[in-house]
Amino acid sequence: MDLINFRVGQKTISLKILDILLTERYEGDLTSLPNENPSFLGVKDYMGTPTPIFDLGIILNKKSSYDINNALVELLKNKEEEHRQWLQALERSVIKGQDFDKARDPKQCSFGQWLANFKTENEDLKAILSRFEEPHNRLHALADKLLTLCEQDKKQQAITMLEKERATTYIKLMRLFESAREQISLDHKPIIVFTTQDGHKPHIGLLVDQVEDNIHCEEDEIKSLSEITNIGFEIDPQTKKMMQGLIKRGNTHSVLIDPSSIFRPEHLQGYEPEETESYGLF
Repeated sequence: MDLINFRVGQKTISLKILDILLTERYEGDLTSLPNENPSFLGVKDYMGTPTPIFDLGIILNKKSSYDINNALVELLKNKEEEHRQWLQALERSVIKGQDFDKARDPKQCSFGQWLANFKTENEDLKAILSRFEEPHNRLHALADKLLTLCEQDKKQQAITMLEKERATTYIKLMRLFESAREQISLDHKPIIVFTTQDGHKPHIGLLVDQVEDNIHCEEDEIKSLSEITNIGFEIDPQTKKMMQGLIKRGNTHSVLIDPSSIFRPEHLQGYEPEETESYGLF
């Protein structure tokens, strides 16, 4: 059995090559139709066939990858602002003698704790996040150094050191926050996978984050659904119906799904396709 793997959030799903008609970059150009299914995004005409498009991220993760990425970008904005306020508080303590009650240990900092536990499959983002440790640790270590100098009546030396670190360590940290946010936003280029039941006409389209690779799998390599629940899937009836099993290769695993189990909305029966340009492969 030949399969193609796709990334959806932190999960990898597999589709049989024979179930795939083509893939196309998602541009948001869908026709909206009233529907109570939150994963149903709208309709796209393909070869004269009105094809419903479903967000696989919502089906599998209860939340679209777009929303997950936006939440991560917002979190990084908040953490950047926290460190801006941290440095301002330290400056007030050095110059005006105000009490400093911010975290001095980078591991006690909320961002430091988040950074130590955050996992991502995005290799570019992972590389950026790995560069945070040095300037983040150095910035937090600055508090003890400057406050000790102030206690020793070396206020001017503390101010000089503060300004130097503001122009170097702090700026480096701020640029890393910006780079991480940009990477998250730029890296998300979702595609629609048009699936088919007869090899000719599209059945439904599935919105995924990216294509990963193709593999060959034997039937006996597909494990039962019970193993899927052990890797973080909360299986509702709709999701369970489309899952055929778990494919495990070394330390990696993917979920084999059957797109034909997602039904076309009944109201598409009266939908008149619009004239559209042909869509090319990429």
